[in-house]
Amino acid sequence: MAPMPVFPLNVGHIDDVQELRKAKPTSIPERFVREIAERPALATPTQSSAPSNIPVIDLSKLLKGNKNDFHSEILKLTASSEEWGFFQVINHGIDLGLLEKIESLAKEFFMLPLEEKQRYPMAPGTVQGYGQAFVFSEDQKLDWCNMFALGVEPHFIRNPKLWPKNPAKFSETIEVYSREIRKLCKSLLRFVGVSLGLKRDVFEEMFGVAVQAVRMNYYPACPRPDLVLGLSPHSDGSALTVLQQGKGSSVGLQILKDNTWVPVQPIRDALVINIGDTIEVLTNGRYKSVEHRAVTHKEKDRLSIVTFYAPSYEVELGPMPELLDENNPSKYRRYNHGEYSKHYVTNKLQGKKTLEFAKIHTKKSS
Repeated sequence: MAPMPVFPLNVGHIDDVQELRKAKPTSIPERFVREIAERPALATPTQSSAPSNIPVIDLSKLLKGNKNDFHSEILKLTASSEEWGFFQVINHGIDLGLLEKIESLAKEFFMLPLEEKQRYPMAPGTVQGYGQAFVFSEDQKLDWCNMFALGVEPHFIRNPKLWPKNPAKFSETIEVYSREIRKLCKSLLRFVGVSLGLKRDVFEEMFGVAVQAVRMNYYPACPRPDLVLGLSPHSDGSALTVLQQGKGSSVGLQILKDNTWVPVQPIRDALVINIGDTIEVLTNGRYKSVEHRAVTHKEKDRLSIVTFYAPSYEVELGPMPELLDENNPSKYRRYNHGEYSKHYVTNKLQGKKTLEFAKIHTKKSS
């Protein structure tokens, strides 16, 4: 979430989806209606109750388990990063009362009158504040979602005018929550390093002062969930992303596995972790940043709180030499992470297209 120059953009009129929901429209505005190929197939009752097989990592076994427990969880972490790009983490050590508090305050913020929320506007071409991010033209399809996003660390990426005073204790709770999530990310990255046969601190030493941002997503119920998307398909530009799914929310997160959209069933008190583009590049594609999207529900609203954790903007990145050899040559070029971040936030969400920025395209010999 680098501070971006605000360049002139004509994004047209963007309806606030909570206000749309209140108005109970007889039809969905055209800008939200997806092309047929993009529309989600609605799950049947059988499908919606079947749990996905996304791996579950028990962090307590990595932190203080016996040798066998540790080895077993490292193997699971390796498999989930290679095959899924996603896992759920349990026994993560973050106080459950804090998770409930941040969720309650996020809901309270989204329930404020529209005029109050619009005091923190997300300007076109930027990714902090209240509104819709990644919209760059007036004919671009819109997501059925309201967002509120803040740059957190380092402090120079913050825009103090966008930190709300209402609800009370919102901003200070974000501070405490973000500190805990930061600790979790550092811990997980140490074990990602171990799973790759590298030293534990490899990522912490490489990343410098890591960049961290938080985004809250509110997906109101939609009368035609078969026509819209809550969030367009994309991979994340981060190293790791941490997702807290609101309790009692509809199941909305889906990941692309073997060309099929798989719903992620939340486990109580777990956090969902996904590998971002940065780790895919550093591991030369061994660990995958996977395309994911959000769908909506006809009757239930959904709330999610997402933290993005990434290297300092000054860091030069590329595949780690320890993971390259004759049979596994570099698939990605070296680049400045700040440049990649700028590229990411100035393009609409479109699958894994932003990662083309880093790919080495080899010419096939005829």
